[in-house]
Amino acid sequence: MFDFVAKHKRILQVVLILTVVPFVFFGLEAYTRSTPGGGDAATVDGTPISVREFSEETRRQQERLREILGRDTDLSRFDTPELRNAIVDSLVAQRLMTNEVVSARLTASKEEVVAAILAAPEFQEGGRFSSDRYANYLRAAGLSDEGNVMRLRLEMPASRLAGAIRGTAFQPHSVAERLVALEGEQREVAEAFVSAEPFVAEISLDDAKLKAYYEANLAQFKVPERVRAEFAVLSAEELGRNEGVSEAELKAAYEARAAQFGVAEQRRASHILVAAKDEAEKIVAEARKSPQRFAELAKQHSQDTGSAEKGGDLGMNPRGSLASKALEDVIFGLKENQVSDPVQTDFGFHVVRVTAIQPGKLRPLDEVRAELTAEVAKQKGAKKFAEAAEGFNNLAYEQSDSLKPVAERYKVKIQSAGWFANQPSLEIGPLAHPKLLAALFSPDGIKQRRNTDAVEVSPGVLVAARVADHQPETQRPFEEVKAEVTRQLARREAAALAKKEGEQKLAALQKGEAGALQWAAAKMVSRQDPQGLSPAALRKVMTANVAKLPAYTGLERGEQGYAIYRIVKRVAAAPSAGAGHAEQLARIDQQTGAIQFEAYVASLRARAKVSVNRANLERK
Repeated sequence: MFDFVAKHKRILQVVLILTVVPFVFFGLEAYTRSTPGGGDAATVDGTPISVREFSEETRRQQERLREILGRDTDLSRFDTPELRNAIVDSLVAQRLMTNEVVSARLTASKEEVVAAILAAPEFQEGGRFSSDRYANYLRAAGLSDEGNVMRLRLEMPASRLAGAIRGTAFQPHSVAERLVALEGEQREVAEAFVSAEPFVAEISLDDAKLKAYYEANLAQFKVPERVRAEFAVLSAEELGRNEGVSEAELKAAYEARAAQFGVAEQRRASHILVAAKDEAEKIVAEARKSPQRFAELAKQHSQDTGSAEKGGDLGMNPRGSLASKALEDVIFGLKENQVSDPVQTDFGFHVVRVTAIQPGKLRPLDEVRAELTAEVAKQKGAKKFAEAAEGFNNLAYEQSDSLKPVAERYKVKIQSAGWFANQPSLEIGPLAHPKLLAALFSPDGIKQRRNTDAVEVSPGVLVAARVADHQPETQRPFEEVKAEVTRQLARREAAALAKKEGEQKLAALQKGEAGALQWAAAKMVSRQDPQGLSPAALRKVMTANVAKLPAYTGLERGEQGYAIYRIVKRVAAAPSAGAGHAEQLARIDQQTGAIQFEAYVASLRARAKVSVNRANLERK
């Protein structure tokens, strides 16, 4: 247990962040600025949620995924109708909450908002408010100071209201215990699949059916409005690289940051974790009498099963890497091979022995040359970028019929992008930014072919673009898409046949009749460990009636076919106690709070007039 916490602290932090994400409000453009172009994704009581807001929130979610999964992650597999619907639903919830704040006259005062901005940690530098950091934030968000204050006057009380609603929810202890038990329950399940693929050959489609399907789904068979574009990029990184770093600058930076290049002292320690102090004292006596038996004693007595198998070894760690400060202080206060007195933490009582000490040292300049050069170049580039950004934007605006003046003045290349539609895509690079897309597809961008305003698509990267060519949206004729229509309709009807056969086989199994099915290897699943089952499949399996085993349940899998699940074993959750159990109960309270908040939003939505434009979501 303790060994896992020590070694996986960062992973646990990420998991906790994901489970307690606060209700953050974005997309308040209806209250702060106009939103030209692109139509609406939804309206709430007549207040629009623009496609631009939807695109920006989609981009934010993509950035969060990249931070968690890695910058090179292919996000196309996450671009699903379910995710798009979830994003627009969250924007509707945010708009409902802000409308409630306005109608109840709960808006924060300007003075309160300004005080919050001045105290915000992200705008602090050296313990003081940094106007430069705040200005950079406003520029990246595309907000004015006044617009940001107006936004926060709604956002702050809306966030407090959401927190209050969540905070008042709780489960009776008996109910929470039951929910914890349900979370820990396991079921052994095997899957059989009735594929739709074999049924495709049985489908017979005439032109009348195909044309009827085509007419009912015209939006699927359109060539969307597209443009070709050219663009110029002003990059702080590129400016820094072009500027170069001299040896004198490098040495000065090394001397100024000497402490930064120190390697901290690290210590290797082993521990034995027990529940009672008197037991720990006995182990201390034995370990001091025979230090060479410490690993043996850990295997015999330690309740930290993860490290006990390794003789109590916690590995080599610097300060700040262990979950318990009290234990860490003891480890860094011992001499090599010295055995500690019992140390009490939230986990119990520890007996500790330091087995190795690696002193700290200062890394030489040659060892850090590459990273220090990159850091100095980045700083120089950031300075150059700050000096050039306003002029870059002004020149793109003042000479809006061409990007050549900008390219020549700032020594950047004019780049080209092939045909693309008005939707974020990795293929079009920086042009995928919602503000650039909105500008390129605006009437001014298409008809007048003027340069867009320079947009900071990411920190230190400014892009100005213009339309080079344009194609309006066109409807593809039936004859052109007939083969595609045939494939789609055949898959749909084959899926319906697979579902029918799957439901018949499921009914036979539930009556005790044998079914000619090929079952995959059984696996033990739980709500906490689905073993690859989709949320819908897991819900079916974990809620199936298992009073009599084997039990069977089924799930439609869209155009793929129909899945049948055979549950052959149920394992009740083992009784739990201690810190881990308390965390489970606290998580139940958090989930209850989230459910209560969702119910509150649902009540607001029931009273409001909400309209969602699904077609716009598909296009964007």
